[in-house]
Amino acid sequence: QVQLAESGGGLVQAGGSLRLSCAASGRTFAIIATDWFRQAPGKEREFVARLRWGGGTTIADSVKGRFTISRDNAKNLVNLQMNSLKPEDTAVYYCAALMQGGTETYWGQGTQVTVSS
Repeated sequence: QVQLAESGGGLVQAGGSLRLSCAASGRTFAIIATDWFRQAPGKEREFVARLRWGGGTTIADSVKGRFTISRDNAKNLVNLQMNSLKPEDTAVYYCAALMQGGTETYWGQGTQVTVSS
């Protein structure tokens, strides 16, 4: 019903920046929030940020002050701007769409972010 695709991952040095994008298709009119999560090898999947289509954003304490979530209205993308990257930010980053009613969530396939020291 909803398909998500992440892009923008890559290899950067510590202190550098990356911008990830999440594109959605299908029943996009029913999406009430778009989230970013990340998962490092051997770690639990961790919440990073949420954009609520009705207004408002939430940023995880672990990345607050460095990461920003926003919408690119012209291209219908949700972006995650990542600045001052640290090696501990290395993970696969996923976007997720929370649907109206709160009973369905769709996930993208993820994009790898690697931060070297």
